[in-house]
Amino acid sequence: MNNKYLERIYNGIIKENPTFILMLGMCPTLATTTSAFNAIGMGLSTTAVLMFSNMVISGLRNIIPNRVRLPGEIVVIASLVTIVQLLMQAYTPAVYEALGIYIPLIVVNCIILGRAEAYALFNTPVLSFCDGLGMGIGFTLALTVLGSVREIIGKGSLFGFQLIPEEFSIGIFALAPGAFIVLAFLAAIQNKLKLPSATNGGEEVPEFVTSGDLLGAFNKIEEAPASEVKKEA
Repeated sequence: MNNKYLERIYNGIIKENPTFILMLGMCPTLATTTSAFNAIGMGLSTTAVLMFSNMVISGLRNIIPNRVRLPGEIVVIASLVTIVQLLMQAYTPAVYEALGIYIPLIVVNCIILGRAEAYALFNTPVLSFCDGLGMGIGFTLALTVLGSVREIIGKGSLFGFQLIPEEFSIGIFALAPGAFIVLAFLAAIQNKLKLPSATNGGEEVPEFVTSGDLLGAFNKIEEAPASEVKKEA
């Protein structure tokens, strides 16, 4: 993409999807996706915090001393989460009650702190805002798909509307084991679509990528000449 702002949004949704690709924020992902309704509520709440925390932290990156950088970032994130929590409590009490403790726990969501550390500290506020927007949309879409599949299979309904008779539902998918099963299948599908392979004319994917061998990845980097690593970076 030529537009760097659209590219950041696209990367957050597809190439660097926080749920299916980066596997971040697994606690709220598994716990709040018992229904599509809860999943959308959690996703939108996290998106709002992601966008504005990225923008604020980027704007303050040259002001906050390095020795108090992390506490400063957490204060910014916690302030935004408090605002979101109060707004939800006032205008969407049903969603607030359904999500419960997972709303304040957005403060320690590794997606938010990770984007602040990895991106917002090194880029402009507008780019950081777009990065947060892309990551937030990607997170929301992932949660919505996961919640929808679990609700349909586990309860036979979608957004509370009964689609199939309840006796045909598979209850385990509404529980934690079902969350892991559905997440694994969706992540596998996403990775299959994203990663090139020798069979479709793309470059062959290194074995440590497809096997999830992180140690192999680090060893690969260590074995590479310094000039090659610098060139790739």
